[in-house]
Amino acid sequence: MPLLELRDVHAAYADEVEVLHGISLMVEQGQFVTLIGANGAGKTTTMKSIMGQVRSRSGAILFEGIDITGRSTPEIARLGLALVPEGRGVFPGLSVYDNLRVAATRWIRRGERLDAELQQVFELFPVLAERRNQYGWSLSGGQQQMLAIGRALMARPKLMLLDEPSLGLAPNLVEQVFETLERINDQGVSILLVEQNAFMALEFSDRGYVIERGAVAFSDDADALMTDQRVKAAYLGG
Repeated sequence: MPLLELRDVHAAYADEVEVLHGISLMVEQGQFVTLIGANGAGKTTTMKSIMGQVRSRSGAILFEGIDITGRSTPEIARLGLALVPEGRGVFPGLSVYDNLRVAATRWIRRGERLDAELQQVFELFPVLAERRNQYGWSLSGGQQQMLAIGRALMARPKLMLLDEPSLGLAPNLVEQVFETLERINDQGVSILLVEQNAFMALEFSDRGYVIERGAVAFSDDADALMTDQRVKAAYLGG
């Protein structure tokens, strides 16, 4: 049974024109999966549909075999999904430490300690430990992206969804972010990624899906996609 499965999902924003025209894809337990495609192809809408931020018109979204279609975002998050949105979504007026605690509110209310989660985040991103008392607005773009990923980890996700984590980052930071995602994946968290840097994303992925005009044009193992002439011509610079 797949960890996540989308079956012929159609979706639109409010009463607007349909954006997704029958998306079907799967993420197996432990996989690192990437969605690639041009701007406006429907990748972000796919992620928002999974998280309940955009309601599906038809089709089904299943997580661990449970139909989550139409459930609220908080309900979906409680099942073990966490989204790192495009633009990071860091709370600028909160400290690094408080940004991290926000994602763990559920566990805090139960009286559970967060030592292990904080240690994991600070081991992955030592700069966050150094700046734990700084406000979110004072961090660089790269540090904010680290904080957004760390915050998602605090929610103890089974599946982490990331929307354009390399956007606006310097090349050396892009590679650092992907290496960190690989470490997180190795620690047992499955990953579904939307990324414009298709070459880098596929290098780290197990499988990829090419989204065109709101539907899956084709999919394959990441290594196969990197040598596919259609993918090379459209997304990998020839």
